[in-house]
Amino acid sequence: MAEFHRKKKKICQMCAGKSVDYKDVMIIQKYINEKGKIMPRRMTGACAKHQRHIAEQIKRARFMALIPFVK
Repeated sequence: MAEFHRKKKKICQMCAGKSVDYKDVMIIQKYINEKGKIMPRRMTGACAKHQRHIAEQIKRARFMALIPFVK
């Protein structure tokens, strides 16, 4: 009989105290996949409130030409 291993729940990094700003490109890169798309909540581990904030900061960085729209 196969054992069931429960996956450890990811905690939101922003709730833990880290911030995401559109000027900090290295942090924003963690929330974008190789094609330039915004990664979903289930992959980033962010809560709903902070995922919306992350998406807004990514869009600002794209508009300011700090990161490309597509790669």
